[in-house]
Amino acid sequence: MTVPKIRLSNVHKRFGDKVVLDGISLEVAPGESLVIIGGSGSGKSVTLKCILGLLTPEEGTIEIDGESVVGMSRADRERINRKIGMLFQGGALFDSLKVWENVAFGLIQGEGMKRSQAKGIALEKLGAVGLGPEVGELSPAELSGGMQKRVGLARAIATEPEIIFFDEPTTGLDPIMGDVINDLIVKCVRELGATALSITHDMASARKISDRIAMLYKGQIIWEGRTGDIDSSGEPHVDQFIHGRAEGPIQMELRRL
Repeated sequence: MTVPKIRLSNVHKRFGDKVVLDGISLEVAPGESLVIIGGSGSGKSVTLKCILGLLTPEEGTIEIDGESVVGMSRADRERINRKIGMLFQGGALFDSLKVWENVAFGLIQGEGMKRSQAKGIALEKLGAVGLGPEVGELSPAELSGGMQKRVGLARAIATEPEIIFFDEPTTGLDPIMGDVINDLIVKCVRELGATALSITHDMASARKISDRIAMLYKGQIIWEGRTGDIDSSGEPHVDQFIHGRAEGPIQMELRRL
């Protein structure tokens, strides 16, 4: 039996009286791309932070490659995190570093690689996302939003991680650039043979980059299945969300004027 790359079992997380995760269980198989969808405040980012060890759940277990990571020592957590690459929602590039230094950051700081060797890998990864070596000498402030996202993707794959997390990868991009990023994500994940876990509310992105989709609503997974099956989920919350309908069981909390 294949050990899941990522496994969450009955994970609970709250902040004071506010319950954010109410017993979620999920598995991501090696080489699989799973996308978690859900509205703002549904717990998607908190789920990601719990897996990364940035937050500690009050209850439940989280395993990576069969190892329980909740309460893990700092040294072991760093060892696990070396398997992981991350594309952040806002790019999260360092303004004080050149583009190539941003891409090479994990190689230099995390792996102690020489700058000259790391630069060669960084330029190679920039090429993999469609950016020429001249872009490597620019500062992040000189880049468009779409180019910054591509640089973020190059950084995420620079260490050739086994697992890549994508946090709202198309947020802030126009539909065409969003589709370019989706194509690059599919290409890079496939070439690395990596396991991917993404969170998004962009259904065009979710459909394109996933093998499976899970929907998070009020801290629980209310549906999960193959991407091609989502249109026939039979779950009214899912149906409303994927078609962007105002009317349905999901009610937006609006302040009455």
